Order: sequence, then structure tokens, then C-alpha cells
Amino acid sequence: MLVTIKDETFAGKILRELNLEFQTESVTIREIITNRVLQEVDNYNNKLPEYFNGLIEPSDAEKTLNGYKLKPKKLIDGEKQVYTALDAFQKNGFFLLVDDSQAESLEQMVHLRFDTTISFVKLTPLVGG
Repeated sequence: MLVTIKDETFAGKILRELNLEFQTESVTIREIITNRVLQEVDNYNNKLPEYFNGLIEPSDAEKTLNGYKLKPKKLIDGEKQVYTALDAFQKNGFFLLVDDSQAESLEQMVHLRFDTTISFVKLTPLVGG
């Protein structure tokens, strides 16, 4: 199941979109966050572009207008990024909206459909691994 994920401001402005693929139609909020973060880290580590644009700011990164700038050829630790993202969700560092309903726990089940909308609304800068 292919689902479009959106990063939005608190006012509803869409900052970016990405597609995530899930093997099943029923997933937990934990799986959505984990899948998203690992895909972002894999995309970055495979290409090593100048900037990382993801949910969680990697440690030792400099925040810029174009994203997070890391030292050249520095790989990001996906496991640390996932841990930081899950922790941030539990501490209200960002909200996760599924079909305009706020997700309340990491273990909450979501039934994905072709028209499911998932939005991440970031409230504070998130620093991770």
C-alpha cells in the first residue's frame, strides 16, 4: 500500500511530501514513524547530498534554509533517528494526523486506504542521532 506523507506547518501549509510503502493495510503509528524515518535516512545515506531534509535533525548538523547540513560524507544512524523520533512523538515534539484525526499513541492501529492522508506537524526543532 503506497501512502503519501505530508509535512505541514501548524497553519496547514504543506512543506513537503513523500511516498511510503507499507506491506499491510493495518499498521501502528510506531510503524508509520519508523518507516518514514528509515526511508529518509536510507535516501540520504545512499546519495550523500549536501543537505538532509527529514523529520529529525541529525546530531552534529547545522540547520539551514535548505535543510540540515552535515559534514561531507557523514552517514546518519537510522536507529538513533528512529529512537529520537519515537521519543519526540511521545513528548509532543510533533503531531501526527491520520485523516485529520490526531494520533494518540505509538501502538494505535491505522487502517490504510488509497486515500488515507498522513500529516506530520512539527512543533519544535528535533535533534537526534
